[in-house]
Amino acid sequence: MLYGFGGFDKYYLLVLIAFAISMWASHNVQKSFIKYSKVPNDRGISGAEAARILIQRNNLNVSVDRAQGGMLGDHYDPRTRTVRLSPDVYDGRSVAALSVASHEVGHAIQHAHGYKPLEFRTAFFPIASFASQTWTFIFLLGLLFGRGSGAYTIFTIAIMMFAAGLLFQLITLPVEFDASRRALAQMGDQGLLGTHEIGGARAVLKSAAMTYVAAALMGIANLLRLLAIRGRRD
Repeated sequence: MLYGFGGFDKYYLLVLIAFAISMWASHNVQKSFIKYSKVPNDRGISGAEAARILIQRNNLNVSVDRAQGGMLGDHYDPRTRTVRLSPDVYDGRSVAALSVASHEVGHAIQHAHGYKPLEFRTAFFPIASFASQTWTFIFLLGLLFGRGSGAYTIFTIAIMMFAAGLLFQLITLPVEFDASRRALAQMGDQGLLGTHEIGGARAVLKSAAMTYVAAALMGIANLLRLLAIRGRRD
Protein backbone atom coordinates (compact mmCIF):
# COMPACT_ATOMS: atom_id res chain seq x y z
CA MET A 1 0.00 0.00 0.00
CA LEU A 2 1.46 3.33 -1.12
CA TYR A 3 -0.48 5.69 1.10
CA GLY A 4 -0.04 6.37 4.80
CA PHE A 5 -2.11 8.40 7.21
CA GLY A 6 -4.70 10.62 5.55
CA GLY A 7 -3.82 9.34 2.08
CA PHE A 8 -0.38 10.93 2.19
CA ASP A 9 1.95 9.31 -0.32
CA LYS A 10 4.90 7.89 1.60
CA TYR A 11 7.14 8.21 -1.44
CA TYR A 12 6.71 11.97 -1.26
CA LEU A 13 8.15 11.77 2.24
CA LEU A 14 11.21 9.89 0.94
CA VAL A 15 11.76 12.56 -1.71
CA LEU A 16 11.38 15.34 0.87
CA ILE A 17 13.89 13.66 3.20
CA ALA A 18 16.36 13.17 0.34
CA PHE A 19 15.86 16.79 -0.72
CA ALA A 20 16.56 17.99 2.83
CA ILE A 21 19.76 15.92 2.93
CA SER A 22 20.77 17.37 -0.43
CA MET A 23 20.23 20.93 0.79
CA TRP A 24 22.21 20.19 3.96
CA ALA A 25 25.10 18.72 1.96
CA SER A 26 25.17 21.69 -0.42
CA HIS A 27 25.17 24.14 2.49
CA ASN A 28 27.85 22.17 4.30
CA VAL A 29 30.27 22.10 1.37
CA GLN A 30 29.94 25.85 0.87
CA LYS A 31 30.37 26.41 4.60
CA SER A 32 33.52 24.23 4.71
CA PHE A 33 34.99 25.87 1.62
CA ILE A 34 34.34 29.38 2.93
CA LYS A 35 35.79 28.48 6.33
CA TYR A 36 39.03 27.04 4.99
CA SER A 37 39.32 29.58 2.19
CA LYS A 38 40.12 32.01 5.00
CA VAL A 39 42.99 29.81 6.22
CA PRO A 40 46.19 30.54 4.23
CA ASN A 41 48.33 27.54 3.43
CA ASP A 42 51.82 27.63 4.95
CA ARG A 43 53.61 27.52 1.61
CA GLY A 44 51.67 30.49 0.25
CA ILE A 45 51.04 28.88 -3.14
CA SER A 46 47.88 29.17 -5.21
CA GLY A 47 45.58 26.36 -6.27
CA ALA A 48 46.88 26.62 -9.84
CA GLU A 49 50.48 26.41 -8.65
CA ALA A 50 49.69 23.39 -6.48
CA ALA A 51 47.97 21.64 -9.39
CA ARG A 52 50.97 22.23 -11.66
CA ILE A 53 53.37 20.94 -9.00
CA LEU A 54 51.41 17.71 -8.66
CA ILE A 55 51.07 17.35 -12.42
CA GLN A 56 54.81 17.76 -12.89
CA ARG A 57 55.77 15.40 -10.07
CA ASN A 58 53.39 12.72 -11.36
CA ASN A 59 54.66 13.14 -14.95
CA LEU A 60 51.22 13.93 -16.32
CA ASN A 61 50.53 15.47 -19.71
CA VAL A 62 47.81 17.73 -18.32
CA SER A 63 47.21 21.48 -18.51
CA VAL A 64 45.66 23.79 -15.90
CA ASP A 65 43.18 26.46 -16.98
CA ARG A 66 40.93 28.97 -15.29
CA ALA A 67 37.27 27.84 -15.44
CA GLN A 68 34.59 30.24 -16.60
CA GLY A 69 32.10 29.08 -13.98
CA GLY A 70 31.60 30.51 -10.51
CA MET A 71 32.34 29.11 -7.10
CA LEU A 72 33.16 25.39 -7.02
CA GLY A 73 32.94 25.01 -10.80
CA ASP A 74 36.16 23.00 -10.74
CA HIS A 75 36.53 19.85 -12.83
CA TYR A 76 38.88 17.65 -14.81
CA ASP A 77 38.14 17.15 -18.51
CA PRO A 78 39.56 13.78 -19.62
CA ARG A 79 38.85 14.55 -23.27
CA THR A 80 41.28 17.47 -23.37
CA ARG A 81 43.35 16.39 -20.34
CA THR A 82 42.70 19.71 -18.66
CA VAL A 83 42.19 20.63 -15.01
CA ARG A 84 39.85 23.64 -14.91
CA LEU A 85 39.74 25.60 -11.67
CA SER A 86 37.27 28.27 -10.61
CA PRO A 87 38.80 31.72 -9.94
CA ASP A 88 38.59 31.26 -6.16
CA VAL A 89 40.59 28.04 -6.43
CA TYR A 90 42.88 29.04 -9.30
CA ASP A 91 44.10 32.20 -7.55
CA GLY A 92 43.34 31.22 -3.95
CA ARG A 93 46.22 30.57 -1.55
CA SER A 94 44.18 28.85 1.12
CA VAL A 95 43.89 25.32 2.46
CA ALA A 96 40.55 25.03 0.65
CA ALA A 97 42.00 26.12 -2.70
CA LEU A 98 44.83 23.59 -2.50
CA SER A 99 42.42 20.84 -1.46
CA VAL A 100 40.05 21.37 -4.40
CA ALA A 101 42.89 21.78 -6.90
CA SER A 102 44.55 18.59 -5.65
CA HIS A 103 41.25 16.73 -5.89
CA GLU A 104 40.94 17.61 -9.57
CA VAL A 105 44.51 16.49 -10.16
CA GLY A 106 43.46 13.29 -8.41
CA HIS A 107 41.09 12.71 -11.34
CA ALA A 108 43.95 13.32 -13.77
CA ILE A 109 46.02 10.72 -11.92
CA GLN A 110 43.08 8.30 -12.13
CA HIS A 111 42.97 8.90 -15.87
CA ALA A 112 46.71 8.34 -16.29
CA HIS A 113 46.58 5.10 -14.29
CA GLY A 114 43.57 3.73 -16.17
CA TYR A 115 41.22 3.80 -13.18
CA LYS A 116 38.29 1.71 -14.45
CA PRO A 117 35.38 3.50 -12.72
CA LEU A 118 36.54 6.82 -14.25
CA GLU A 119 36.90 5.24 -17.70
CA PHE A 120 33.42 3.75 -17.44
CA ARG A 121 31.93 7.03 -16.22
CA THR A 122 33.55 8.94 -19.08
CA ALA A 123 32.30 6.44 -21.68
CA PHE A 124 28.82 6.38 -20.13
CA PHE A 125 28.47 10.17 -19.85
CA PRO A 126 26.93 10.83 -23.33
CA ILE A 127 24.23 8.20 -22.70
CA ALA A 128 23.48 9.47 -19.19
CA SER A 129 23.40 13.08 -20.37
CA PHE A 130 20.93 12.33 -23.16
CA ALA A 131 18.76 10.20 -20.88
CA SER A 132 18.70 12.83 -18.12
CA GLN A 133 17.59 15.52 -20.56
CA THR A 134 14.93 13.38 -22.25
CA TRP A 135 13.22 11.19 -19.66
CA THR A 136 10.90 13.95 -18.38
CA PHE A 137 9.31 14.54 -21.80
CA ILE A 138 8.71 10.82 -22.28
CA PHE A 139 7.22 10.54 -18.79
CA LEU A 140 4.84 13.43 -19.51
CA LEU A 141 3.85 11.68 -22.72
CA GLY A 142 2.94 8.65 -20.62
CA LEU A 143 0.70 10.83 -18.45
CA LEU A 144 -1.14 11.98 -21.58
CA PHE A 145 -1.84 8.36 -22.51
CA GLY A 146 -3.64 7.91 -19.19
CA ARG A 147 -3.80 4.23 -18.24
CA GLY A 148 -3.30 0.90 -19.92
CA SER A 149 -0.47 -1.02 -21.56
CA GLY A 150 0.56 1.88 -23.81
CA ALA A 151 1.06 4.25 -20.90
CA TYR A 152 2.82 1.52 -18.91
CA THR A 153 5.31 0.95 -21.75
CA ILE A 154 6.02 4.67 -22.12
CA PHE A 155 6.50 5.04 -18.35
CA THR A 156 8.89 2.09 -18.40
CA ILE A 157 11.02 3.69 -21.12
CA ALA A 158 11.11 6.97 -19.18
CA ILE A 159 12.03 5.20 -15.94
CA MET A 160 14.82 3.27 -17.66
CA MET A 161 16.22 6.56 -18.94
CA PHE A 162 15.98 8.10 -15.48
CA ALA A 163 17.74 5.01 -14.09
CA ALA A 164 20.58 5.57 -16.58
CA GLY A 165 21.16 9.02 -15.06
CA LEU A 166 21.00 7.52 -11.59
CA LEU A 167 23.54 4.86 -12.57
CA PHE A 168 25.90 7.64 -13.63
CA GLN A 169 25.51 9.22 -10.18
CA LEU A 170 26.26 5.90 -8.48
CA ILE A 171 29.35 5.37 -10.63
CA THR A 172 30.48 8.87 -9.66
CA LEU A 173 30.63 7.99 -5.96
CA PRO A 174 33.74 5.74 -6.01
CA VAL A 175 35.38 8.07 -8.54
CA GLU A 176 35.01 11.09 -6.27
CA PHE A 177 35.98 9.30 -3.06
CA ASP A 178 39.07 7.83 -4.72
CA ALA A 179 40.10 11.23 -6.12
CA SER A 180 39.86 12.75 -2.63
CA ARG A 181 41.93 9.89 -1.20
CA ARG A 182 44.59 10.47 -3.83
CA ALA A 183 44.50 14.23 -3.22
CA LEU A 184 45.09 13.86 0.52
CA ALA A 185 47.97 11.44 -0.08
CA GLN A 186 49.53 13.71 -2.71
CA MET A 187 49.28 16.83 -0.55
CA GLY A 188 51.01 15.01 2.28
CA ASP A 189 53.64 13.16 0.24
CA GLN A 190 54.56 16.19 -1.85
CA GLY A 191 54.64 18.54 1.13
CA LEU A 192 51.96 20.91 -0.14
CA LEU A 193 50.24 20.95 3.25
CA GLY A 194 51.63 20.41 6.71
CA THR A 195 50.25 17.79 9.06
CA HIS A 196 48.32 20.47 10.96
CA GLU A 197 46.61 21.53 7.68
CA ILE A 198 45.52 18.09 6.50
CA GLY A 199 42.53 18.07 8.87
CA GLY A 200 41.10 21.13 7.14
CA ALA A 201 41.73 19.62 3.71
CA ARG A 202 39.98 16.42 4.75
CA ALA A 203 36.97 18.42 5.99
CA VAL A 204 36.67 20.28 2.66
CA LEU A 205 36.91 17.11 0.57
CA LYS A 206 34.59 15.11 2.82
CA SER A 207 31.87 17.75 2.68
CA ALA A 208 32.22 17.91 -1.12
CA ALA A 209 31.89 14.13 -1.38
CA MET A 210 28.68 14.22 0.65
CA THR A 211 26.99 16.28 -2.07
CA TYR A 212 27.40 13.30 -4.42
CA VAL A 213 26.01 10.93 -1.80
CA ALA A 214 23.03 13.23 -1.29
CA ALA A 215 22.41 13.45 -5.05
CA ALA A 216 22.42 9.65 -5.29
CA LEU A 217 19.93 9.36 -2.41
CA MET A 218 17.72 11.93 -4.11
CA GLY A 219 17.86 9.92 -7.32
CA ILE A 220 16.94 6.66 -5.56
CA ALA A 221 13.97 8.31 -3.82
CA ASN A 222 12.74 9.75 -7.12
CA LEU A 223 13.14 6.40 -8.85
CA LEU A 224 10.91 4.76 -6.23
CA ARG A 225 8.39 7.57 -6.69
CA LEU A 226 8.34 7.08 -10.48
CA LEU A 227 7.87 3.34 -10.11
CA ALA A 228 4.93 3.97 -7.80
CA ILE A 229 3.31 6.32 -10.34
CA ARG A 230 3.77 3.75 -13.09
CA GLY A 231 2.16 1.09 -10.90
CA ARG A 232 -0.94 3.19 -10.42
CA ARG A 233 -1.26 3.80 -14.15
CA ASP A 234 -1.08 0.11 -15.08
